[in-house]
Amino acid sequence: MAVTEKREIDIEATPDEILAVLYDLESLTEWSSAHQEIEILERDEEGRPKRSRQVVKIVGVSDEQILDFDVYDDGVGWTLVKSQQQKAQKARYTLRPDGDTTHVTFDLTVDLNVPLPGFLVKKGAKGLMDTATEGLRKRVLAVKKS
Repeated sequence: MAVTEKREIDIEATPDEILAVLYDLESLTEWSSAHQEIEILERDEEGRPKRSRQVVKIVGVSDEQILDFDVYDDGVGWTLVKSQQQKAQKARYTLRPDGDTTHVTFDLTVDLNVPLPGFLVKKGAKGLMDTATEGLRKRVLAVKKS
């Protein structure tokens, strides 16, 4: 059964500043406790990640994933290509400038191979969504300061 989550946040940065952090996949291990290992397998002609291999650990379950990235006019997203623990995963960040801030919407759908107890799914989803929004905001502001 697929799980779909949506979270919104305002970040005091431009869309380009936010995208710079999102494209810097190698730094994910620094600000996302779920990400254990990241390897860029392919980049597009502008140097942005096109395909990556990621090792993640969420609520005690480890997974190695291959993800394909899509660049949109208003953000970035990815689609799961291969995983041991998931049938499917689709995610997207949509960025909308709003004065001195950017309104960020993060949508995530995950379909697990093996059913997990509801409380574990909710705990994992909450952690992922917190990192994808609040964690992103903290990272963007830290990068912006330096």
